[in-house]
Amino acid sequence: MKYGMELLVAALIIVFAAVFLVQDAAIRASGEEAWGGADGEAADLIEASGYEPWAEPFWAPPSGEVESLLFALQAAIGAVIIGYVFGYWQGSRKTA
Repeated sequence: MKYGMELLVAALIIVFAAVFLVQDAAIRASGEEAWGGADGEAADLIEASGYEPWAEPFWAPPSGEVESLLFALQAAIGAVIIGYVFGYWQGSRKTA
C-alpha cells in the first residue's frame, strides 16, 4: 500500500479531533468551566495550606503576553528540531 502511513496518521488525527470535540461539547453542556484544569485547584489548595515558597524565580516576564510569546517560541523551536530529525531520518532512508 503506497499511502499506508499517511492514511494511518490521517485516521489518528480524525479520531483525536472527534474525541476532543465530543468532550468539549459535553463539558459545555454541563455548564462547567471549559478547560480549567487542575492547576488552579492545586494553587488554591497550596495557598490555603499556608505554604511559603523558599525560592523565588530569578526573572519573571513583564506581562502575560510576553510569557505566551516565550512559550510559543519554545514550542516552535521544539517543532523545528523534531522536524529536522524526522526529515534527516527520512532522507537518510531514501539515500541508503
